[in-house]
Amino acid sequence: MKTDSIFYRLFQEFPSIFFELIGNSPEEANSYQFSSVEVKQTSFRLDGVFLPIQTVENPIYFVEVQFQADGEIYSRLFAEVCLYLRQNQPQNDWGAVVLYPTRSIDTGSIKHYREFFTSQRVRRIYLDELGEYTSLPIGIATIQLIIATKDTAN
Repeated sequence: MKTDSIFYRLFQEFPSIFFELIGNSPEEANSYQFSSVEVKQTSFRLDGVFLPIQTVENPIYFVEVQFQADGEIYSRLFAEVCLYLRQNQPQNDWGAVVLYPTRSIDTGSIKHYREFFTSQRVRRIYLDELGEYTSLPIGIATIQLIIATKDTAN
């Protein structure tokens, strides 16, 4: 199963779930348009980008969904983001969110990028650490179904 497309469809239909995931108000989604963006040249593809609608006060959010171990995840993510920023010259600030099913899948080294993580410009979210399904907002509980066992999902 290709998880990127599941998240793309979820965020396309219910963008408020993303803002709940990062701890913001779900209503903030009303100020954004979500799409998948291809960055020209080396053919990088960003999993998703939340672009603010008609305002420079809100940041651009880059979303990376990573359900396989990848030691080069962060070098690729920053190459994609920097190339996007170079090509599009947005006035908005930016942030990135990397979604993992579990912490054990996060095998990338942040050695060259630790300032982005320390400043929280880049955040990692581990879906299995969000809490119990029954205590979560419906949008976040829905996302957790992607990593749930059959017994839990039923």
